Order: sequence, then C-alpha cells, then structure tokens
Amino acid sequence: MKKLLVLVFSIALSVVLFAEGQQEYPARDITNVLVWGAGGGTDTCNRVVMAEMAKELKVNINVVNKPGGVAGSVGLADGFSKEPDGYTIVGLSESCVTAAVMGGFPERMNVWDTFIIGGSPDVVSVSADSPYNTIDELIEAAKSNPGTIQAGAAGAGSIHHLNLLALEKGTGADFNFIPYDGSAPAQNAAMTGEISVIITSVAEQAQLIRGGKLKALAVLVPNAFDLDGQTLPSAFKSYPSLKEFLPISQAIGFAIRKDAPKAVKDKLTDAFKVAMKSQSVIDFGKKNFYILSGAYGAEANLIFDQLESNFGWTLEELGSAKVSPKTLGIPKI
Repeated sequence: MKKLLVLVFSIALSVVLFAEGQQEYPARDITNVLVWGAGGGTDTCNRVVMAEMAKELKVNINVVNKPGGVAGSVGLADGFSKEPDGYTIVGLSESCVTAAVMGGFPERMNVWDTFIIGGSPDVVSVSADSPYNTIDELIEAAKSNPGTIQAGAAGAGSIHHLNLLALEKGTGADFNFIPYDGSAPAQNAAMTGEISVIITSVAEQAQLIRGGKLKALAVLVPNAFDLDGQTLPSAFKSYPSLKEFLPISQAIGFAIRKDAPKAVKDKLTDAFKVAMKSQSVIDFGKKNFYILSGAYGAEANLIFDQLESNFGWTLEELGSAKVSPKTLGIPKI
C-alpha cells in the first residue's frame, strides 16, 4: 500500500510539473536586469515601458538594478547567465555596445535581440555656481589647465564617456574623467561640486536644468535644442571640428538572449508594440524630451550592430579601447 501511494504521488507530481512546463508564456513574473543605476534614463524609460508591457502580459515585470563594471558589463553578464526562457530580460542602452571592446563582457551584441524605446541628445553642463557660463569658457579652461577639471559620466565606455572623449578630441581640451555607476549619481556629483562637469542626456538633466541645479552649456548635436523655451546652444557652433567625431545617437531599450524561443520573443514583441503606442509612454516621451523609436527585431538589431561598430572603432581610434574591435570580429561599418 505504501509503495502504491508513493507511485501515485510521483505520477501526480510529474503531471503537475508537465502541466507547468506546458503553460503558455509568461506563466510567472519576469525580471528585467537593468545594467545602470536607479534614476537614470535607461532605468526610467524601462520602468515606464515595463509597466505597460506587464498589463499586456498579465504578469509583473520586476526591474532590478545591477550596475557596475564597464559599459554595463555586470548587468549584461548577469542577464546572459540566466536561462533563455524569457523570464529574464536585460534593460540596456547604446553604451553597452562598448562592453566587449572595453574588456568587461566577452560577447558581442549579436548574442541579443534588442528592443529600442528611444533616446535623447547629450548635453554638457556644470554646477549652478560654476564660473563657466559658456562652452567656450569651459573648453579654454580645460585646454589651459589640462587634466585638472573633473568631468563625470555614467561608466567607462558609456555613450556619455564616449561623448566626453569626442569632445576632448574635437576641441583639444583635456578633462579628468570620473566614472559613475549611472547618470543619476554622476549628476548628483556635479550638483554637490564633487565634479565640475557632467555629460548625460537632456532627458536626464531636464528637471535639474529647469530647477537651476545644473547650468547647461551646450548640446553635443549639430543643432541647438529647445528646452521649455530655453535654447541650449550646439557645441558644434564654436567647435566645427566636432563633426569628425559626433553626433553619437542614444538608443535606450532592453534585450533578450537571441537563443530564446521564437514564441517567447513574439509575445514580448507584441507587448512592446502595445506599450509603445500607449498614451502613458507617448506622454512620458514628450514630457521628458525623448524621441521614441519602437524598433525591434531585425531593425533594432541592425541599429545596435551599427552602434557597436561606430562606438567600438571610435574608441579604438581615440586610443581608449582595451580590446581591438578587429579581434572581436566587429566590422567597420
């Protein structure tokens, strides 16, 4: 009798496990491993879009910040180590395409299928009480006193770091780069005077600029940018040579391992498309100066391939790459 009960229990357990395995995705909550710190642009964009996707998928999507390493390499490695079953996705940005050339992550971006929410141009700002009132004053000071002016950005190899390197190369300035785990802590450091200069996106700095916490000097795109009626001048006007290295586009979004089942990726894609059309996401983009994209699949992957090539080879030419993009098989597009 005892053996019979054990047998019946074993069969029942097998049936339950089999049934769970056959449940349509998603059958439980999803984790979004966010490679940057809380409060930054990648974090904020992902949380807004994940909230809308969760409604469509009818499960929770828990955003867990795992910053650190170079170019988001800690979060990338953590997300990549998980089973490709769709229950772990990775919140990332264009800065992550440099993780391999910066020696932080052994894989290229082609191990992921990406989804792009959007992006915002980078802006060079200083603390509210800074003696610098124009980009010209800042650059000339950095040229006259090389290596003494501290400039912060989110992580070595991030788009903001790359923009700083390009700014130096295009103007002849020499800053002392201080890396941070995300845009939010870097901006806080600029507000408290821990560093003198901050380069992050307009979207990330908008409220701080509006509130007088940061003083915007110039955007790192060819044209001036309107921020609630305040014109942010283009650094290209004073330094035309920047066009040799800039602009570098931002692409915030998330990714899933490429070897995840097609049915899983299709479900995420459907939810993503619905989320990007939602009024809350559209309103968020307008309010926070994000140009929304909504790219996914082959289109998004091509964009990230191009970014990986652009970023990787730019870092190589600037002398900052730890691993040659040629060694990694990254084509020069």
